[in-house]
Amino acid sequence: MTRPRSSADIVGWTAAICGALGLVTGLVIGLFAYVPTAWAAAVEIGIPATVVGALLGLAIVGGRGLVRWLRSRSAQRWSA
Repeated sequence: MTRPRSSADIVGWTAAICGALGLVTGLVIGLFAYVPTAWAAAVEIGIPATVVGALLGLAIVGGRGLVRWLRSRSAQRWSA
């Protein structure tokens, strides 16, 4: 049986996935632009992509918390 995903799991995985995609994208762009500095292009695009991924993960976690909160309020309203 699997355990429920924690907030840290969601933020970490979205940051890692976006960072990896940004790293590969930067490397491909760098290889087409100028091969000796391709690593720098990978870093220049990979790091901001990781930050965007972390922010996206935080937005997902916040949305999940908001939905849970609204559902609990709705359940309290109808049970009273």
